[in-house]
Amino acid sequence: MTNARSVVIRAVLYFAVAAALLFAVQPVFNAPAIHADDQMMPAEGTVAPDFTLPSQEGTPISLHTYRGKWVVLYFYPKDQTPGCTIEAHAFQKDQDQFTAKNAVILGVSVDTVESHKEWCAKDGMSFKMLADVNKEVVAKYGSTMTIPQAPQLGTVAARNTFIIDPSGKIVKEFIKVNPTGHSQEVLAALTELQKGDAK
Repeated sequence: MTNARSVVIRAVLYFAVAAALLFAVQPVFNAPAIHADDQMMPAEGTVAPDFTLPSQEGTPISLHTYRGKWVVLYFYPKDQTPGCTIEAHAFQKDQDQFTAKNAVILGVSVDTVESHKEWCAKDGMSFKMLADVNKEVVAKYGSTMTIPQAPQLGTVAARNTFIIDPSGKIVKEFIKVNPTGHSQEVLAALTELQKGDAK
């Protein structure tokens, strides 16, 4: 009886600690972020800054190799966090719709290749996740921020998305994105842009 009671108490304590940790972490990534006010973001209508970054497979990916396709270039703060997971899962779920529109998805954060590889394997993301560990590309796109409640993270990618047309030009920007419903928002914008392109 004593052993059974001890097991129950340990189980209750375990779940209490797990719940406390979950609630402690959640506000960090839902907290207001500080965006650098002096960032130079490339404007709609300009050529998208080129770059080469390693994917989750460790393969170098260059933006210019996607000329002839539409590119959805999205920046996000941190692998395996609540908002970023919602956003990535939605892009993965809608992958076939993007492919039908001749569009590729490129996700960028300042996480490592190893972090991307682990997350993609765990959550089944097959589109390219790019590792900008030197924070050069996030700076080129004016997409950096800090999270006051998580100063240990330093500078991370701000949640911004750029649609790049087949000629390599930025044709649509989404700034300070809400991850919920964002994939469908991008698909709707692509539909409108491609309608205009066909005229």
